[in-house]
Amino acid sequence: MKLIRFGKTGNEKPGVQLADGSRISVAAFGEDYDEKFFANNGIERLEKWVQKNEKICTKVSDNTRLGPPIARPSKIVCVGLNYAKHAAESGMAVPSEPVLFFKATSSIIGPNDSVMLPRNSTKSDWEVELAVVISKKTSYVEEAEAMDYVAGYMLHNDVSERAFQLEMEGQWVKGKSCDTFAPIGPFMATKSEIADPHNLDLWLKINGETLQHSNTSDFIFDIPKVVSYISQFMTLLPGDIISTGTPFGVGLGFNPPKYLKAGDVMELGIDGLGVSRQEVIAYQPNSK
Repeated sequence: MKLIRFGKTGNEKPGVQLADGSRISVAAFGEDYDEKFFANNGIERLEKWVQKNEKICTKVSDNTRLGPPIARPSKIVCVGLNYAKHAAESGMAVPSEPVLFFKATSSIIGPNDSVMLPRNSTKSDWEVELAVVISKKTSYVEEAEAMDYVAGYMLHNDVSERAFQLEMEGQWVKGKSCDTFAPIGPFMATKSEIADPHNLDLWLKINGETLQHSNTSDFIFDIPKVVSYISQFMTLLPGDIISTGTPFGVGLGFNPPKYLKAGDVMELGIDGLGVSRQEVIAYQPNSK
């Protein structure tokens, strides 16, 4: 099943994308896709509900805005340098264990919303990533059991301001958490939709030029390792997002580096997880 949320920013309603690509509202199901939904076996309950009620559900038109596929999670935990070639282009050693950082949940936007350059930004960059959504509360989970705690997967653009990230005492979270810096979606594919999350092509284009193109088979640390590792240090809650890292081809890695400017268009996708598109806009005071 593919979960969507649609409507105006801050007032999204839950929906489902069907196998034929059409979309329906499941607002009558009465639950948003939040921590409570995932914790209470929401995916299975929703699937049964849709089987019974699909024909009476309202259609969602193709031109309706898509919001983030899940309601704001408790946290976004990101894995840095999880592709060897990306570590090399960043001038950093391949890590011996996962590099972790947080991304503020206030940075989440819909898959096709505009990305706004933050005030004083000079080095904003792109990063296509596979995001994993947690299904059940867990801590200290073993790798052999870790996939039991995965609800599904999403496309994520881990937009990053490199000056904030790397030139201000090494606090990565500062370069990752700016408003609009986490476009996710267009949908969350439940675990059953993706046969092998470790063999997915992922790509990103800037203004039509392909700059990132790789496969999740190149992970340094696979999903069970990452979920287990993170759970050794914090409790993972239902609906939490783990972003698994980006492959080579980010702006930082070019000589000279390439960075985003107002008017640029980012397009990205992952096998089975759809495509998203974000136009880059200049900083706008009082934009909220």
